[in-house]
Amino acid sequence: MPRFSVVVPVFKVQGYLRECLDSVLGQSFTDFELIAVDDRSPDHSGAILDEYGARDPRVRVLHLPENVGLGRARNTGVEHAHGDYLLFLDSDDSYLPGALDAIDRQLTACGHPDVLIFDHQRSYWDGHTEVSSYGGQLAAVGTQTFTVAENPELLTLFHVAWNKAYRREFYLREGLRFEPGLYEDAPLSNEALVCAESIGCLPRVCVDYRQRHQGAITRSPGRRHFDIFPQYASLFAFLERRPELAAHRPLLFERAVTHLIFCIRRRDRVRPADRRAFFRQAARLYRDHIPPGFTPPRRRARDCRLLAHNSYTLFAARETVRRAAGLARRSARAARPHVARAFHGLYYALQRLLPLHPDVALYSAYWHRGVACNPQAIEAKARELAPHVRSVWVVRKDAVPALPPGTDHVVPGSRRYWRMLARARYFVNNVNFPDHLVNRPGQVHVMTHHGTPLKTMGLDQQPYPAAAQMDFGKLLRRVARWDVSVTANPHSAEVWDRVFPCGYTDLPAGYPRNDRFATATAEEIAAVRARLGIPRGRTALLYAPTARDYRKGFVPRLDLERLSAGLGEEYVLLVRTHYYYGRDSALRDLHARGLVRDVSRHPSVEDLCLAADALITDYSSLMFDYANLDRPLVVHAPDWESYRDTRGVYFDLLSGRPGETPGPVTRTEDELTAVFRSGTWRGPEARALRSAFRARFCPWDDGRAAERVVRHALLGEPLDALPPVVPLAERRRVPTPEEAEAAGEAPPAPVEPGPAPEPLS
Repeated sequence: MPRFSVVVPVFKVQGYLRECLDSVLGQSFTDFELIAVDDRSPDHSGAILDEYGARDPRVRVLHLPENVGLGRARNTGVEHAHGDYLLFLDSDDSYLPGALDAIDRQLTACGHPDVLIFDHQRSYWDGHTEVSSYGGQLAAVGTQTFTVAENPELLTLFHVAWNKAYRREFYLREGLRFEPGLYEDAPLSNEALVCAESIGCLPRVCVDYRQRHQGAITRSPGRRHFDIFPQYASLFAFLERRPELAAHRPLLFERAVTHLIFCIRRRDRVRPADRRAFFRQAARLYRDHIPPGFTPPRRRARDCRLLAHNSYTLFAARETVRRAAGLARRSARAARPHVARAFHGLYYALQRLLPLHPDVALYSAYWHRGVACNPQAIEAKARELAPHVRSVWVVRKDAVPALPPGTDHVVPGSRRYWRMLARARYFVNNVNFPDHLVNRPGQVHVMTHHGTPLKTMGLDQQPYPAAAQMDFGKLLRRVARWDVSVTANPHSAEVWDRVFPCGYTDLPAGYPRNDRFATATAEEIAAVRARLGIPRGRTALLYAPTARDYRKGFVPRLDLERLSAGLGEEYVLLVRTHYYYGRDSALRDLHARGLVRDVSRHPSVEDLCLAADALITDYSSLMFDYANLDRPLVVHAPDWESYRDTRGVYFDLLSGRPGETPGPVTRTEDELTAVFRSGTWRGPEARALRSAFRARFCPWDDGRAAERVVRHALLGEPLDALPPVVPLAERRRVPTPEEAEAAGEAPPAPVEPGPAPEPLS
């Protein structure tokens, strides 16, 4: 008997069905059956189901002779289910990686409750996602279980079929069934919760709830939305048959009223021409099923009074006033930025009439995300070589709490921000400052960049789809403000000269952030590994994939749980997502279980590189920086062709030619695991490729890059007077982690996995 029966009703979803089925069949947890119910779908959905059923024995396909609707299709699936727990998944939605494993573990931790409620996210047609608002409420429960009587707040959670696991024995014993028609989720969810003797919660996001641009039933206005009335009538009839549940009736009644009012206010549900009739039916249901002595909550009191008296005219008038007030508020909010911009523009213009502050440097990194990267290294060196220059950082408001103590900073949009833009002498950034900055005579702008280009940049992006929305005229106007462009290697210098064709000075200094890779000591490396909780004798692998222009949000290209299991106990897998992406719940779950260490929001990527015995990456510019350490590099590139064709690249990273490929290349998870299990990752061929790659891309990173920038840009020393570059063969090599341990340092104490570090942004 399988652990789970996943019931998927299918009707007119041929464009989404494969993604749904793949999300189930691709789960790391495999003890399940998938029961797909073809509800007489008129498109190719039935054929797709048969295709999957023929190749995977876990898939059972049921073809209904006639269309019966979503609820009855689910009921048919339940009749054929054999799993310990029932799960329902709509055929245009999908499971996130690791969802079933997380559900299984939480069911066990909760003592196998009757119902387990888990979290979800909404995925919109334009690519963005929103995590539900229920995560905190679900997390507060932990592994405890409750009845609704003990925790009535459980009835306020999102009442849909697909965010719960139902113990099948309980489900059948209580005679739970979906009613025909729209809104079939609501009565069954409520009935299950009030009947359950134990309810557990899982805050993990398990389901991706697709918000279709059009075609979704609940977003198509029409008379079908009147189905909500027999649905709730069935719920109250259920309560009549179960007098022992009478105590729950007031809260369920209030939730029903809330749902009815929500629907009548949504123009994508109830059409204006149908609102009076809808309200009258709602009023009838209200009067027929109001519990004795019911006192509506304060927030619903007015709506309840209007329903009790069937006062649609007053309700409609109130709605008109409410919508007018909402329009007025939105108009006021929309006007506020224009007023603020006008004021700030005037204030900024007046400040530009005042003299410059000759010894103030304004720093920023990664669009004001915090103190980081090349600007951070330059500022640290400036405090040593140019102590008279005062440092001020531009930092977003949400990043201020993570700033190092004592950091002088301004928040974008504040008055002091505009004063600093107008009067600071030096500007240092690894990206462009905003378009509203005006370059005054006497100001010095230093562009440090933040990576060696593998992907096309600047004007070279014009032929590629990923840059279709870029305004290249604006880009060049931003570049025209640069006075100094810091370059890490000859390759970068050649690219910048072509793609950013303006009159700045090229400073071949190396990357200031890489100075640590030439100066770090064994003590520093041991201390970093201790802070990260890497046990003595373990090999730390840093997996750092880059962003994809053709995908929105973090989409792991590896099954990290499977990779961790394949590597074995001798390895520690550190995972760092690109800073574009927010917190990933699946990754944090793996971190909490000790399978990987989520270091996505660790404040120093340089620390992570020093701690790692090897780097696994795809197309990230981090590979060029890491090459300075002369440690193994492995390229895992499962989607190289897609990346190359959508963004464009300057050389073939997978060619195997010296100077282009930094180490072994893998395309599948099995190949990646084999590279490490076989020792290929640090063999002679890997060393030869790494040596050629390092010679090409690390000729100037000798530990004095920040000094060169400070001396030239802040102190005005000419280029020919700057410290000469130390050749690669003469440089001190930073110790490996293994050498740091052998040097006699105290072994780092193992650290139990816990919550991942809070993000800077």
